Amino acid sequence: MSTEPMRFDTKIAVLLREDLEPWQRLNVTAFLVSGLGTAVPEVIGEPYEDADGVRYLPMFRQPVLVFEGTKETLTAAHARALSRALPRSLFTSDLFATGNDRDNRAAVRAVGTGDLDLVGMAVHGPKNAVDKVLKGARMHP
Repeated sequence: MSTEPMRFDTKIAVLLREDLEPWQRLNVTAFLVSGLGTAVPEVIGEPYEDADGVRYLPMFRQPVLVFEGTKETLTAAHARALSRALPRSLFTSDLFATGNDRDNRAAVRAVGTGDLDLVGMAVHGPKNAVDKVLKGARMHP
């Protein structure tokens, strides 16, 4: 087994709108990354097992970097992610008022792309492409 640090040529990033409450940041982040894990299966590592043989679910094989920005930063990042056709997930302000997946999808479907009130998005792709998508965002404190 190698002890060399793993290097990744891809990046998983979450961008949150800076005006979210702490509970909203956590909730939005959890929802957003769940989409990437299902759509991009290669980002998922192997299952875990402790010394007693108890097994645990696999998780991402690489870090998830969390950023924040203004509403305008998020809108611009969304447009750049679309133009680069990168795998992405989104969370709109309307989703705070729904309580299930069916209603979440209906709330997004009811709004045109340019009118989405984005509060968060996640993106995966080559490092340089994700960096360009996140231009203007800053690391979450």
